[in-house]
Amino acid sequence: MSGCPARYDAALGYWVVDDPALAREVLLDPETFRPDNAVLAHTPLSVKALRVLSGVGFALPPTLANNAGESHRPIRATVARFFSPARVAAVEPLVRELTSVRVAGAAARLVDGEEVDLVQAIAAEPPALVLLQLLGLTDVDVPSLKAWSLDSLELFWGRPDEDRQLELAHSAAEFYAWLRTRTQSARLEPADDLFGALVALGLTDEEVCAVGYFLLIAGQETTTQLISTTFQHALTHPSAPPGEVVEEMLREASSVPTWRRVTSRATTIGDVVLPAGAPVLLGLSGHGGPADLAFGIGVHRCLGAGLARLEARVALECAQDLLAGVRLTEEPPMIDLLSFRAPKRLLVVTDGNTRDN
Repeated sequence: MSGCPARYDAALGYWVVDDPALAREVLLDPETFRPDNAVLAHTPLSVKALRVLSGVGFALPPTLANNAGESHRPIRATVARFFSPARVAAVEPLVRELTSVRVAGAAARLVDGEEVDLVQAIAAEPPALVLLQLLGLTDVDVPSLKAWSLDSLELFWGRPDEDRQLELAHSAAEFYAWLRTRTQSARLEPADDLFGALVALGLTDEEVCAVGYFLLIAGQETTTQLISTTFQHALTHPSAPPGEVVEEMLREASSVPTWRRVTSRATTIGDVVLPAGAPVLLGLSGHGGPADLAFGIGVHRCLGAGLARLEARVALECAQDLLAGVRLTEEPPMIDLLSFRAPKRLLVVTDGNTRDN
């Protein structure tokens, strides 16, 4: 094993662990390396932003990704039933239908000489629509959900200045207020959906909202980003089998390349001593590790791993012919956050077209 097992990055403010074997060890020891900081704001929130969030009672108590306590197991088990292998397999026809329709629409626009953003035209909405189907949720404004998701990722994992934080906080507060409304509705009229299941488990309103906040973002936006990454790769590797492309991207360029932990006590990573309370940033992708590491490992492994793989593979299968006949018109701008990275857009034209920039 070469290199330093853990190095302190003063600019980031974390002890960085890139070695896949050591990252795996950390994830498998949640008592020493706790998930308490998993969803904390990377950039401290301003007083104005905090005031906006407090206005809707915004709170993210320990539930899933940030929970090392006894309540984690029953919450995880309740959510996991929505993502059982049988349920995930059963939605493949829906994934294929939703994606095929959007590929056909993009193809028609390209034939007409239009420039098309493959992220918005194909990758953006199907993961959200499929997630909502699995969770039993209806009457959800998908464009709003997509906007809330991107804004929340930037607020908690980006480096927004105070003005931008305030904009993002208003978006996050709007999302949280929506979650509160859905939670209150579930208490009045229980249904066999995500909110009904969480209410039946006996969670507080804040706990239900926290699960919904994390799940409705992570369950679809990271998949959109994975699909966008596979599309970008396929544009320069058109003959690679879709399943292989997805696995390669998970290994080398996952949409979730890092994740956070914090030490509960003084400990060591390799031969490096870390004090109690040391924030740790784990490299999950791009360092020669297995594809599975991109979804985490252990008690906090991503519940939607199988779904994300299926959706990315199907998206690439449906779009493969289209991707072989188009070219990018710009170097794609990136979503480049602490733990999320993917093309923000993929503007393409048909390979025979020229375009003045």
